[in-house]
Amino acid sequence: MKIEKSVKDGRTCYALEGRLDTTTAPELEKELKSDMDGAVGLTMDFSRLDYISSAGLRVLLSAHKAMSRKGGMKVTNVNEIVREVFDVTGFSDILDIE
Repeated sequence: MKIEKSVKDGRTCYALEGRLDTTTAPELEKELKSDMDGAVGLTMDFSRLDYISSAGLRVLLSAHKAMSRKGGMKVTNVNEIVREVFDVTGFSDILDIE
């Protein structure tokens, strides 16, 4: 998985490419933990994310909980495959998806 990070007006954006699974989720979790303290908000751009596993969902839920006390977290550009995972697991009701 490739992670591209940018910051604009205190809001951190992560653009993910590839697969967010058991192998790559710890890498994203480490990146998020190092950046969430100073972030005003968080955006996850999934336009190039091909797949998400339960390990990836766990990282998203943890980030969502941490950012709910701050500027919030939104997920953008979700493809049909990832959207179906969100729908089946109930994450569509939890996350702010644009």
